[in-house]
Amino acid sequence: MSRIFFISDAHLGLEDEERERHRVDLLLKFFDHVASCGHRLYIVGDLFDFWFEYRYVIPRRYFRVICALQNLIEQNIRIEYITGNHDFWMEDFFEHDLGIRVHHQPLDMEYEGKRFYVAHGDGFAKSDVGYRVLKKILRHRFNIHLYRLLHPDAGFRLALFCSHLSRNHREIKNRDEEYTQYARARFAEGFDGVVLAHTHRPHEVHENGRIYVNIGDWMHHYSYGMLEEGRLSLEYWPEESPVTHDALS
Repeated sequence: MSRIFFISDAHLGLEDEERERHRVDLLLKFFDHVASCGHRLYIVGDLFDFWFEYRYVIPRRYFRVICALQNLIEQNIRIEYITGNHDFWMEDFFEHDLGIRVHHQPLDMEYEGKRFYVAHGDGFAKSDVGYRVLKKILRHRFNIHLYRLLHPDAGFRLALFCSHLSRNHREIKNRDEEYTQYARARFAEGFDGVVLAHTHRPHEVHENGRIYVNIGDWMHHYSYGMLEEGRLSLEYWPEESPVTHDALS
């Protein structure tokens, strides 16, 4: 039976080599599972902790994962990428070289007669005013051009250093209700299901036949979303016990 899968917030490249290898191994097994029983995969932002495309250079550290994505495409798995707050500088590599469609805005999708809203979720909280300003600065074409003048080795080192200082790859514990309210607003617009990420907290809410799922992360919870026969659900990868399920409601 064919299924649609949603995954986000792996932040690959963030951790030490041993921990990183473990997470990538689990991710590749998950991709094999998608290939065996799915037909579509949505990456809902921040698969990599940092992604920047030079004209002829892509990050070497992500080679295994990029090859696995290409393998999924070759097995006729449709992959779509909804960018997150670590995907500011994604250019045309994924679409042109891999055949993965990239969305820089929330996605309105229909499946089996139901309508679903899919977005990473960065900037949705009312308190994220500063981040929304920073987002516009980082995505400005002139600033991207300036950063590209750095040698790739220096550019990646600088970005990863800044990422280690950041807290936006950690669990955001006080946003569950705020994101639930955001999902309710989408329900009012006619959506049957809402898929968000960014908080790194798996969360599931059912209301009047509609469902909101925050798919958590692939760092601590190894959680993901699944859509089967029009039913959206929150799942956990069976080979890795989640740190906690207390975010579920």
